[in-house]
Amino acid sequence: MTDDIWAPLAEGFVEGHYGSLRGRVRTHVVDAHLREHLAPPPGRVVDVGGGAGHQSIPLARAGYGVTIVDPSPAMLDRAGRAVAALPGSVAERIRLVEADGAAAPDVLDGATFDGVLCHGVLMYLDDPTPVVGALCALAAPGGLVSIVAKNVEVMAILPAHRGDWAAALAAFDEDRQVNGLGVDSRGDSVDHLGELLRERGVTPEAWYGVRLFTDGWVPERVDRDPEDQVLAVELEASRRDPYRRLSRMFHLVGRAG
Repeated sequence: MTDDIWAPLAEGFVEGHYGSLRGRVRTHVVDAHLREHLAPPPGRVVDVGGGAGHQSIPLARAGYGVTIVDPSPAMLDRAGRAVAALPGSVAERIRLVEADGAAAPDVLDGATFDGVLCHGVLMYLDDPTPVVGALCALAAPGGLVSIVAKNVEVMAILPAHRGDWAAALAAFDEDRQVNGLGVDSRGDSVDHLGELLRERGVTPEAWYGVRLFTDGWVPERVDRDPEDQVLAVELEASRRDPYRRLSRMFHLVGRAG
């Protein structure tokens, strides 16, 4: 494997991002969407670029068999620590595989899954096409393909939240920007990713917004908000226009033919 570019970011990502209410908004609303579309357990789920397992380990607790595929040893180490803290009956349903997303079908020996997740990965790739192709190849007939990507239509909102008005003005015509982790990232559109899925035999079924009202919260902000109400508001916004269209990310789900 190549040098692990995520190693220096792992702690900030796992503890700083997912340890905050802002980060938990993302996992909460995406999990709610998944439960609406995934067939009930037992079933097999693969999380491509699944990192420390924040999205897929709860599915293992619910009874799914989970395979987490990630190219970063540091992130998989974090996933391994989380798995080690689980009851044995849950931990035995989780497999960790070190591999690049585009190579996942070959590394997994052509296995197919009832659910194929790829959340917060495409934004770090110059071209999403190879990984989208891999996701579709991993989906069993009738299986769900679930993608969370950055919403290219609202790139100006983050710099505006930060008061960087020059950057906000430039962002109207950009599809890239540096995110809160200090990493260059890229936006996608629902229509474009939906077309990539259709070309590979996966029919888009629904899409949702992910994180609207809490997206401008800075890391040093102290969480004093009622968490249950924040999560409920963000979940409701994720399902409604115009709110879902203004969200920082979107969640696209499709069904394999």
